[in-house]
Amino acid sequence: MALTRAVSAAIVNCELTHLARTPLDVERARTQHTDYTNALAALGGRVARLPDAPDLPDAVFVEDTAVILDELAIITRPGAATRRAETADVAAALAAYRPLAHITAPATLDGGDVLRVDRRLFVGQSERSNAAGIAQLRAHVAPFGYTVTEVGLRDCLHLKTAVTQVAPNTLLINRDWVDATVFAGFELIDVDPAEPSAANALLLNGRLIFPNAYPRTRRRLEAHGVRVVGLDADELAKAEGGVTCCSLILPLAEAAPPAAAAAA
Repeated sequence: MALTRAVSAAIVNCELTHLARTPLDVERARTQHTDYTNALAALGGRVARLPDAPDLPDAVFVEDTAVILDELAIITRPGAATRRAETADVAAALAAYRPLAHITAPATLDGGDVLRVDRRLFVGQSERSNAAGIAQLRAHVAPFGYTVTEVGLRDCLHLKTAVTQVAPNTLLINRDWVDATVFAGFELIDVDPAEPSAANALLLNGRLIFPNAYPRTRRRLEAHGVRVVGLDADELAKAEGGVTCCSLILPLAEAAPPAAAAAA
């Protein structure tokens, strides 16, 4: 299942860390988000929509509110104080499917900083995720056999701005923003130098959702045999959002959507 949330008109007041604020077309962002949710469904996802949050500018970027594992879901405490109200609806929805753990003050953790590859969690040391948040995450997941590796970042918002999984044992990476030596043992595909923001991609059921804005990097992916589903996502990118940001992917057996979410 893929949990999503609609684009709020308040997105024009979103948090920005590494981008200058530019005019954002809300209706175009909504159209792109609809295309995104349609792609999730086409790739086998059961899309469920969380309650609208018209007063929360960044609420569409649901990835940051939780880290979902097979055994539990960790509800985060986002690094931006304006985003902390986003987690209540997410927790209510996920409680139907997983035991919940919580990141608590003074710790902060954004889900966009957590890259899961099998039973390894790589966690970005970013402006949004602090040492206490990483320590709490490690404590929550250790009983289930997951390892947590801290990863230093530079010049980008989240770890998954700089690196994501695109195929088994294969990562797409911008080495200028993250230390590639941490990922020894993986096959690494470098983004095209002309497309530094191209490392964010969403792998789902053997296909890769990927922004159309990065054709050079797409050619590199396809040369490695990656099957790409291209989408326009440039309007959401103005809010520092990527294609992983707009959904929480919840592996599960056949079940009904949670009571707190409505089918999209």
